[in-house]
Amino acid sequence: MATELRRVRDAEWDAWSDTVDRAFGELPTGPEHRALRREATEIDRSMGVWDGADCVATAGALSFGLTVPGAAGVPAAGLTMVSVRPTHRRRGLLRTMMRHHLTDARERGEPLSVLTASEPAIYGRFGYGPATQELQLTVDTVRLPAPELPGVDGVRLRLADPAAALPECERVYARLVPGRPGMLARAPGWERLAVLDLPAGRDGAGELQCVLAEVDGEVRGYARYAVRPVWDDAGPAGVVRVRHIEALDPVVYAALWRYLFGIDLTSSVSVRTRPVDDPLLHLAVDMRRCRPVLRDALFVRPVEVGAALAARTYRAPVDVVLEVTDPFCPWNEGRWRLTGDGTGAVCAPTTDPAGLALSVRELGSAYLGGFTLTALAAAGRVRELRPGALAAASVAFGSEVAPWLPHGF
Repeated sequence: MATELRRVRDAEWDAWSDTVDRAFGELPTGPEHRALRREATEIDRSMGVWDGADCVATAGALSFGLTVPGAAGVPAAGLTMVSVRPTHRRRGLLRTMMRHHLTDARERGEPLSVLTASEPAIYGRFGYGPATQELQLTVDTVRLPAPELPGVDGVRLRLADPAAALPECERVYARLVPGRPGMLARAPGWERLAVLDLPAGRDGAGELQCVLAEVDGEVRGYARYAVRPVWDDAGPAGVVRVRHIEALDPVVYAALWRYLFGIDLTSSVSVRTRPVDDPLLHLAVDMRRCRPVLRDALFVRPVEVGAALAARTYRAPVDVVLEVTDPFCPWNEGRWRLTGDGTGAVCAPTTDPAGLALSVRELGSAYLGGFTLTALAAAGRVRELRPGALAAASVAFGSEVAPWLPHGF
């Protein structure tokens, strides 16, 4: 029987969602989680491939505003929920869905598509490049003293119900979004996923807790965490598992970490997702005791090369012609002249000689400033065609702060 790609109908969402869960090997979710996921789903941007009555492949998109160097809220299509049933592999279903997704994003005027990859090797052939990294930290709070900065004693800390504190925490998050490339402005309701606390997902830890940090009555930071109790022959060795920690200034950030270091009956603090330039590495007297582990996070794909490059600013003046290859989206193929600085940029097709040659994938990796064009050239992924073009463009594409994606989608 022939397969059919189409948008998911309201009545088909449950079957579509079940197909996603099976593909990722997830346990059945409770009604609260399912309701939140249904609410977050943009049904008009969700597609499935149907073989008769069976949903055999899935993909969806979410509408985000992405912070890029020098600009916030750049429209970006967040590709998500991608799966193909094992019985229907090698039939081109993924390729068909990817083409539909990128065409749809282009028609909506979104110059970028972004994703987080369960298997990164899949998406390079569709033009996605790793653009941000994240740190996973496991901090030895026995051997490391708690962070200290002048003024931390003036920060008031109070425990709050995680759900009840959402409006205050979301205000802090929203103030941080414009300041770091890779952060997402998201639709209302997304914040509730951040405090979902299913017992099946705790892995031995207790209930989710939230501590708010206040200065002069204003909430300026928060941390959400759970404690996993551990006992060995020497006594308590519990782990504080931090889900989120955000602050509007260094003093509040240090105060939150000092609180987490001091939780009774624990000997370590773990956090899975922090930027690679996280201040804790410098607040700690020995960063080796933080045991940093690096991994990829957000993948970026220019949907419209000209619009994408013109949407951001540049750390130094740049005037370069890029020879871009993009066989999957041929409208991006060819030479593009990028002219810009810290105030704005213009990028348009040109017939002038190229200074650099690269694929759209490398352009995605360099776009947020997390990976340099120089590093990509050292790996043979960018070619310099005009002497001096590489060094100048690499500096211009840089970012003062490391790009970072604070949560998945």
